[in-house]
Amino acid sequence: MAGEVVVDALPYVDHEYDEPGVREAALELVEEETRRYRPTKNYLDYLPTSNYEMFETPVMKNEFERLSARLPMDILSMKRYELPQPPAGKTTDVAAWQECVQNSCAQLNHQAIRVANLEMMANYGTNSWKLYNSVLVNLVDKQQKHLQEVKKLIQEVNWSRKQDQTKAGEKLKELESSWVGLVSKNYEIEQACAQLEKELYELQEGPLPKKMRFDT
Repeated sequence: MAGEVVVDALPYVDHEYDEPGVREAALELVEEETRRYRPTKNYLDYLPTSNYEMFETPVMKNEFERLSARLPMDILSMKRYELPQPPAGKTTDVAAWQECVQNSCAQLNHQAIRVANLEMMANYGTNSWKLYNSVLVNLVDKQQKHLQEVKKLIQEVNWSRKQDQTKAGEKLKELESSWVGLVSKNYEIEQACAQLEKELYELQEGPLPKKMRFDT
């Protein structure tokens, strides 16, 4: 996969982060990356334009328009609760009085319904609210338990990761120690070979010239 980055760090094993020069080297890499980065006025240009109006209802649109125009909010109309009598010119009109009576009946029925709703709320609202709260409490308890389970899984993953990295660190230290030992032994062998070649040459030809002497 192009551009794939393989992270081979072992945070539980590596201790080179505190060594002098490591922080400076990391900052140099960041500066190098920033030099190659070409900033733009809007780094979200490649994204499509957001359409926030799709979430607006007609009521919200009218309210936004009112706010934009700095117009005051309409006062709550109480006209529907009024019981006006017929106009002065229709005080003797039976049809006008019948309309007023129908309006009064409608208002009376509306108030009766409100009273019935208030009585139902007084009788059953408390229990309904308690039931609703108990449902919320159960939901919270379930989510808390789920959260604890997830935290436990994360802790187990981290513990397993630490164990694996610790074992890998011990193996790496063992291999590194073995490598250092082999390199040191090879160096000693090379030095011994050079000394033997020097002694052999001296036995055959005499002392080595300065330009041909082997380093010891």
